Amino acid sequence: MKFKTEGPLIITPELQEKINRSLNEPIKLVEYDPNWKKLFLEEKDFIQSQLPTELILKIEHFGSTAIHGMQSKPVIDIMVEVSNLNEAHSVIPETFEPLGYDYFPRPAFNNGEPPLIPFLIKWKKNQLRSHHIYFLDSSFTSYWDRLSFRDYLMKNPTIARDYQKLKIEESIKHSSDRISYTNAKTEFIERVTALAKKCLST
Repeated sequence: MKFKTEGPLIITPELQEKINRSLNEPIKLVEYDPNWKKLFLEEKDFIQSQLPTELILKIEHFGSTAIHGMQSKPVIDIMVEVSNLNEAHSVIPETFEPLGYDYFPRPAFNNGEPPLIPFLIKWKKNQLRSHHIYFLDSSFTSYWDRLSFRDYLMKNPTIARDYQKLKIEESIKHSSDRISYTNAKTEFIERVTALAKKCLST
């Protein structure tokens, strides 16, 4: 499958099967694992080894597994800045799907409309996911703002504890509903991200 960033998302039976598989896995938080940083660095090296050098501008570890001491789903979240989204949509599926990754042309925002970004899920042998990988260019500021959220929580342990408490509560409420779990965290993330950006600008 090859998609352009501005094209409509067509749900084929193959894509629907992958979407169902991605949504059906239950939510389970685990204690912070110091090995998560190592897993990120290994995957970063692997991505760089598989894709054209000129396509990749930077690779970042974000989300709860990037925050020391934070309970999290044991899934490494990675953002890759690319120089050309259309090229990424062409190269990524043919490179990574034969290696067992699921490729999604994912709507960048919750309205389900274009632009579409390349998104990968890496699976372990036990059929549990291990990595989420987002490929974006520099224009997707709402995604890159997640690095400000990450850094702010790393510097403010009280806020980090509040976020962990929210995650635990919502993971219990929505243990089998990944979308509702994500939506329940949105207000907190947006509020703290705005605060983090304000601090950076002063």
